[in-house]
Amino acid sequence: MSGKRTAVRIVSAAVALVIAVGLCLLSYDNVDASIKQHRIERLNAQIANVYTAEYQQMAEEKLVKARDAKERTVDDIYVQDNPYGTNTTSLYVYFNSQYETKVTYTVSADGYPDFTATAYQDKEYQTEHEFLVLGLIPGVENTIKFTLTDDNGLSLDYTITHQGPKLLGTEAVTLEQTVSAKDGEDLGNGLYAILGNDSNEQDFMYYYDTNGVLRGEVPVKYYRSHRLLFDDDGLMWFSASTHTMVGMNRLGKLEKIYDLDGDFILHHDYALDADGNIVLLATDLSRSDHAVQDQVVKLDTSTGKTTLLVDFGEMFADYKSTTDHSGIDESDPTATNRWDWLHCNTIQLLPDGSALFSARETSTIIKVNDLEGTPTLAYMIGESSVWDGTSYADSFLTKDGDFGDTGGQHSITYVADDSLADGQYYIYMFDNNFGYAMTRPDFDWTVISGISTAQSSKDKDSNSQYRKYLVDEKAGTYKEVTSFDVPYSPYVSSAQVLSNGNVLIDSGMQGLFGQYSADGDLLVQYKMELNTAYIYRVYQYDFKGFYFA
Repeated sequence: MSGKRTAVRIVSAAVALVIAVGLCLLSYDNVDASIKQHRIERLNAQIANVYTAEYQQMAEEKLVKARDAKERTVDDIYVQDNPYGTNTTSLYVYFNSQYETKVTYTVSADGYPDFTATAYQDKEYQTEHEFLVLGLIPGVENTIKFTLTDDNGLSLDYTITHQGPKLLGTEAVTLEQTVSAKDGEDLGNGLYAILGNDSNEQDFMYYYDTNGVLRGEVPVKYYRSHRLLFDDDGLMWFSASTHTMVGMNRLGKLEKIYDLDGDFILHHDYALDADGNIVLLATDLSRSDHAVQDQVVKLDTSTGKTTLLVDFGEMFADYKSTTDHSGIDESDPTATNRWDWLHCNTIQLLPDGSALFSARETSTIIKVNDLEGTPTLAYMIGESSVWDGTSYADSFLTKDGDFGDTGGQHSITYVADDSLADGQYYIYMFDNNFGYAMTRPDFDWTVISGISTAQSSKDKDSNSQYRKYLVDEKAGTYKEVTSFDVPYSPYVSSAQVLSNGNVLIDSGMQGLFGQYSADGDLLVQYKMELNTAYIYRVYQYDFKGFYFA
């Protein structure tokens, strides 16, 4: 009997030990989660503070005081990490040279390819030099060689070493290349801007070079930046949250910080107009019907004032009334009872004051005349039967040729071409080739030839496409002139024709982006780990006249 009691005691002790260990591990997990959450909240608050005029002014005063404490020459170059808090791995540089020169710098670090650029200056040759060095590798020693060249071609080199700052995020320093470029392949002379690898923690915009190496980490308040806009005053504009647009100078200082007026929040896209103001896709949160992503507003970049330009709910009231009241608003994840009946995702401003819009929910491209005056519908492009039974079904251009229309297209881009006749232009896009609309659950999207209805980007029988149309307004037609298959992404994604003629494609839900030849041959492809569900866009920028000469 005593043996049984002893056995029971041993089993009981073992069970108690297992429970104690489990509780201890659970406790450690809870502590780790709490610490992580506290760190995220501190970082979020830190970045929110960066996006204030007070912080920017304080940062500038601190920078100038340290910089001007003594004379700065080529033998005592002043440097400071990320002085304005807007690019983690950037390095501010200031010095004076005896002769007027331009400055080229090369960043080197063991195990990484060199990064070389010529710094932008107000004049090509000058004696005062002030610029940002991009491209430092985080957490390791970097060697930076400055080459000063005068207008006679005489050059002198000066070298410093500098420890790369620690990243704020967890992104890869070097991206995986699923397809490597051939030696000597022209991949363009710019940096990829990763726009919207959305996170539940801290959000960033990233710069990667064509080797797939990180060359910049730009924190934003939350949500994402959708594209970069460069005005005539030397500012680079981008969104830093659903409410905030900023204009940053080439040194990283936020010179203009504007929140949209009233209950407007921005989403998906924006563009600079001829007056230097910004036209944005927006949602009015004060609407009683909770309609989202169907407004267009203008932000005056001089005053910060926001004005409504178009309410598509009024322009297309007949169609809107036929749709189910459903949808989500990913720019406002706490929202409920939203009505996402149109879902504009791209805006392109045309020289004559008109504009093109991409509407995902209807798989339609919409042209609006006199956008900033008295907006009226010009025409639409796409599958017209989506609009059957409404007064807008006769507003479609005629398809010229045998090809399927788009499904949920993104990133449409207007291209003028002097070789074309009057009234003609090109438009290219990332065609998701996905047929679905939450607000039109009964519509049969298979009326579009070749379209997929697969919700998963992993569907092996589906693909998206790069597509280019020729639009002839006088003839009232559109025809496909180029298309090729790309990795399938039912939502988001982007296309960009680069200056070298290559096509940059981001298949957002797969975390893949790469360059294709004009004929559709894959030249290089990169893979980035997704923070949540997708990478919204990837565009390449050369930053000439801003960071670089």
